[in-house]
Amino acid sequence: MRLATTLQNIHKRAPKLGKVVSLALASGVITGNSIGASIPIWFMGAAKSITGSKIADDTVIKVTNYWINSNNALIDTILPDKDWRISLPKDVHPEGKYLLISNHQSWVDTSIVQYISENRLPLTRFFTKFELIYIPIVGQTFYFLDFPMMRRHSKADIAKNPALKGQDLIEAKRACALLKNKPFTLLNYLEGTRFTPTKRDKQHSPYTHLLKPRAGGLALAINALGAEVDGILDMTIVYPDGVPSYGDLWKGNIKRLGVDVRYIDIPEGLSLAVQNGGYEDDASVKARMFDWVEQLWRQKDARITEMLADFKE
Repeated sequence: MRLATTLQNIHKRAPKLGKVVSLALASGVITGNSIGASIPIWFMGAAKSITGSKIADDTVIKVTNYWINSNNALIDTILPDKDWRISLPKDVHPEGKYLLISNHQSWVDTSIVQYISENRLPLTRFFTKFELIYIPIVGQTFYFLDFPMMRRHSKADIAKNPALKGQDLIEAKRACALLKNKPFTLLNYLEGTRFTPTKRDKQHSPYTHLLKPRAGGLALAINALGAEVDGILDMTIVYPDGVPSYGDLWKGNIKRLGVDVRYIDIPEGLSLAVQNGGYEDDASVKARMFDWVEQLWRQKDARITEMLADFKE
């Protein structure tokens, strides 16, 4: 508490110095925690992979949550004058199983997901490329934490080897299956990339604040895990003062933030059809899925407008 008060005073009296101090402190603590956490994660993750030990698996999760919560504590300690308006359903819980969709504007988005999830949602995971496994520490950590790691084959690869057709989907389902029988939040950015006005205009998006959504990733998750999930959550995030960089977060530049998380209902018939593989095999199911996602995106676009307007009042 004393450190937080001291930093708040520095930010007020010497804002430029406050940003430098905050960034330096955050960099030091995050680096130290990352090195310290990576060692037990790597060793216990290796033990989990070799033996299938639940104790090792639980330890990997606990160490990762400690690392994330330490970063969250930094946010509460070193960032000044936050007007962060965060709304989550009251009945979410850390032992649940959720699919989470969100708009995507900045690398900061994932840190915000981790911040709002502490003691409320399970560890967040997202789809990653299998090639990341070759990146030291980071790639192995994703693997040990059961992030769905996908192998993607290009059209050229499939043309050379037709046997590869459909292997992407099979591999993705296998990766998602690793999350069964444990709490999870599986995050999917339906836009596929970070929003910018230039990208919006280039793809002729019909939305003001969003790119066109893609339904494939969510359909895959529903197909692989739909019977397991406790609910699908929709997160809407806004930065009233402009889209921040990752450095802005730790300098204390994100003074205003809006996050709204709510349950969304997929029509039961559509959900069952997707779970049974209809998205891949039935054009009518795919069309219904796209219609549903586009309806969600129209509602989200309007919600973003409302959330931004609330900060102007």
